[in-house]
Amino acid sequence: MPERSLSLNMKSDINEIPAISSALESLMEESGFPGEDILDTQLAVEEVVTNIITHGYESTEGTIAVVCRAGPDAIEIRLEDHAPPFDPLSLPEPDLDADIEDRQIGGLGIFLTRQVMNDVRYHFEDGKNILTLTKKKSG
Repeated sequence: MPERSLSLNMKSDINEIPAISSALESLMEESGFPGEDILDTQLAVEEVVTNIITHGYESTEGTIAVVCRAGPDAIEIRLEDHAPPFDPLSLPEPDLDADIEDRQIGGLGIFLTRQVMNDVRYHFEDGKNILTLTKKKSG
């Protein structure tokens, strides 16, 4: 099966997320990914994009580049933004055993992303935050 790719540039607007999810679903279906892999990947991308918009850009306008490459065994999604540098992988894992009142607010999105994706990598290069998510095809 040939490699398929997708490149999108979106505004830092929550209303853009459904279009990305839809494009990602189409790409992954065409590449033969099972439904559960597609849902996991959509969830992770939605979490990351929401965090970039909400915490990275805050109330300023910006763009997010989404570049996907789907091969026979895995999909790689690269998300790039020009928000202030921030490594989401530096966040401590949430204490899921603590009482709800004692838990810190936030951090569940990246925790969830790490749980559903096979690999999550971050680096800052040329003034851009770059987060790369990889999902291996199950089954």
